[in-house]
Amino acid sequence: MVREIVRYPIPVLRAKCRPITEVTDEHRQLAVDMIDTMKAANGVGLAAPQVAVDLQLAVIDVSHNPQCVTYLRINGEDADLVSAMPIIFINPKLDLGKDKATDEEGCLSFPDLRAQIRRPSTIKVTYETLDGQTVTLETDGLLARAFQHEIDHLNGILFIDRVSAAGKIGVMRRLRRLQQEWAEDDE
Repeated sequence: MVREIVRYPIPVLRAKCRPITEVTDEHRQLAVDMIDTMKAANGVGLAAPQVAVDLQLAVIDVSHNPQCVTYLRINGEDADLVSAMPIIFINPKLDLGKDKATDEEGCLSFPDLRAQIRRPSTIKVTYETLDGQTVTLETDGLLARAFQHEIDHLNGILFIDRVSAAGKIGVMRRLRRLQQEWAEDDE
């Protein structure tokens, strides 16, 4: 089922999400719904607070662009990107690489807003699956960026918080205009 994606400034987007201690059928259904919602919105990732649920659960699927990473290791083994998608993860712990890269990001909770964001270019993330397994994933490129973006959501951090000081004025001006448009659309 496709769920409604909440838009900024809905308070749940700023929530520090609750960990999932025991996976239930409701969590499994939420994950399926989130994948459906992400795909319907042509996104590459979606975090639970974006569908108004303050839990540490997110989904990612970058299989549409298999060249978006130069490596992918899952539990220390080389892995095929397309076969690994979609990724459903809960309660993630993130280790960031030292090298950084700047690229354009958008967010389904900020329709039509994009900004240049500087982030570490490599990551190592440990997370739990809905089946109770612990997975350690290492990657770079778009997948690394997507993990960082979605994990930020789980901690109440939004991509606009990561805009450089020089870019923030323009982004905030554009965001105010978009919020007026969204309000008019909702009337």
